[in-house]
Amino acid sequence: MKIAITGKGGVGKTTLAAGLASEFSRKGKKVFAIDADPDANLALTLGFPNPSRIKPLIELKELIEERTHAKVGRLNPYFKLNPRVDDIPEKYFAHHQGIHLAVMGTVRGGGFGCTCPENAFLKALLSHLMLERKEVVILDMEAGIEHLGRGTARGVDQLMVVVEPGRRSVQTAYRIKDLAKDIGIENIAAVGNKIRTDSDREFLITSMPDFQFLGFIPYEEKIVEADLANVSLFDLNKDILPGIKKIAEKMEEKIEYGRG
Repeated sequence: MKIAITGKGGVGKTTLAAGLASEFSRKGKKVFAIDADPDANLALTLGFPNPSRIKPLIELKELIEERTHAKVGRLNPYFKLNPRVDDIPEKYFAHHQGIHLAVMGTVRGGGFGCTCPENAFLKALLSHLMLERKEVVILDMEAGIEHLGRGTARGVDQLMVVVEPGRRSVQTAYRIKDLAKDIGIENIAAVGNKIRTDSDREFLITSMPDFQFLGFIPYEEKIVEADLANVSLFDLNKDILPGIKKIAEKMEEKIEYGRG
């Protein structure tokens, strides 16, 4: 099962990604969680020890140079576009409570689309995870789908767009949906987050008639407390997990139905 999670910045993508990773791990599944958001905090939300010490893959300079046959940070007219990456998850991912996590990091001076050895390495790794591995892969992305190319998109079982009650969040969701269809992703669904009242829920449903909602997560003030205390949200409040469990179950049913 390959899940990509996106949405406007600050809507709660990481909360959902961490909750789903925890839920699938609890079920005994091997989970690869990929933090592809420049504001990386998935490790903290999952309760990984010493999350700030997890080195982003983009900073593994010697490894990238070895695999791409090019010097990082220099002008490289030629480098290996499909480097070997099949051993990376076991050797270089952090491990905690059945979850294997990697922070991708960002390339200085350019986005994910820039042509350089670092991005060739990251793209090859994503392609390997999404197309060749059999485990659960959860990709926590920034506000868009820049990390997904046409090839990698073939492996996405479910693109989940997290939205909060608000026009800008809804607009971002529709922009993401259009971009996703352009690269061939059809399995797109929404999750409503920061829901305070029934009117918040109704606002999203009526504003997004083209989306199927997999579930709704209530507003949680303890997210701020967890951030200030530098601890996992789920350590402060486990009440949020039942809602995410229902979302996971509904998503599994949807994917199985689509495959059938």
